[in-house]
Amino acid sequence: MVAMPATPVRAFSVMAKPVGSACNLDCSYCYYLATPRPGPPRMPDEVLERFIATYIASSPGPEVSFVWHGGEPTLAGLDFYRRVVELQARYLPAGWAVWNNLQTNGVILDDEWCAFLKANRFDVGLSIDGTRWCHDLYRVDARGHPSYQAAAAAVRRLQAHGIQPDLLCTVTPTTAAEPRAVYRALRDFGTGWIQFIPIHRRGADGRPTADSVGPEDYGDFLCAVFDDWVLHDLGHLEVQLFAETARMLAGGGPGLCWLAPVCGQAVVVEADGAVYSCDHYVNESHRLGEVTGADLGDLVNSATQQRFGELKRTQLPGKCLACPWLDLCNGGCPKDRLVSGPDAGVNHLCPGLTKFFAHATPRLGQVVSRTKRGEKPDAIMAALRAEAQTTWQGVGRNDPCPCGSGLKAKRCCWAKRE
Repeated sequence: MVAMPATPVRAFSVMAKPVGSACNLDCSYCYYLATPRPGPPRMPDEVLERFIATYIASSPGPEVSFVWHGGEPTLAGLDFYRRVVELQARYLPAGWAVWNNLQTNGVILDDEWCAFLKANRFDVGLSIDGTRWCHDLYRVDARGHPSYQAAAAAVRRLQAHGIQPDLLCTVTPTTAAEPRAVYRALRDFGTGWIQFIPIHRRGADGRPTADSVGPEDYGDFLCAVFDDWVLHDLGHLEVQLFAETARMLAGGGPGLCWLAPVCGQAVVVEADGAVYSCDHYVNESHRLGEVTGADLGDLVNSATQQRFGELKRTQLPGKCLACPWLDLCNGGCPKDRLVSGPDAGVNHLCPGLTKFFAHATPRLGQVVSRTKRGEKPDAIMAALRAEAQTTWQGVGRNDPCPCGSGLKAKRCCWAKRE
């Protein structure tokens, strides 16, 4: 029996990495693969049991969410997850529910895997970078072989078993240059959910790496995808950032840690049982302890972790505090903040995010208000398309673009017009 934590804990989430950084792909932009953690190749059974028991005991309930991540978590093997389900059933209080999410590249998902995931109600997040070209440029195996075909086949196989995976697509300079092709390739899988993850890594010189998306390019990508989505796919599929922004405009709170005012409620458990403050801060200075030696809830509720979470808010520079979009982004993820220069403390992606918010919130505001009035998505899209067409009435290729850029329409938004 696992004792309850000494102090009541707020709801929190855990990203469990049963094989640490081990992976069957060698994605060039992976921030985790280059810094493998010492420890066992797979989470030992005693660590797994202790993790599941203390996580359930520390959770406020009545639902407990488990996220299995990596590296590539399927490398732990199917029997590992059979044991997971068995232990969850053993420790879950009567009347409570458990939710499992597997984040995977899909390479080894065969019919046996898919049948298990369906039978045990696992949600699946599958990484696929839009088009074959964009995906295979970065996502290759150790021998340099491309992986798009295997990832796409995994999406179809999951669907055949009744699972609609969430599609996770990174935004690199390559994907940012082809926003509509990338978006439509993902949309055409028909899964109903897309998440775009900007790549921002720093090299040894502190500068963004070549595979990091530029802030302006990131903003242009989001705006182009948003225009396609809001005019054609509203109500038929969700894009995570768009859904989050709409929820906040409607008066709700952020559901993503990087959009929240403070962080620290999403910790990581490595294969050896070590607990860290965040997936992006798996280092000794952010090691909170071990699940084998402490209650998980006490570690999340510790003064150390609370300070870590509060730094997101207390270290915001004046530029952020004066920004009209602060309530929507709250400075973004601390890992993306500039560490030097005149804009130190400002998010590297800030120009892109502000461009997106300025571009999207007028239409999202209409979506929110029209939805509250009971209008259906198809009717809302029809009204927005009519409005977009009106904007271009009388505008020729050589006229100033109606977006206000100062450029001729043919050199700006001409190809994007509705």
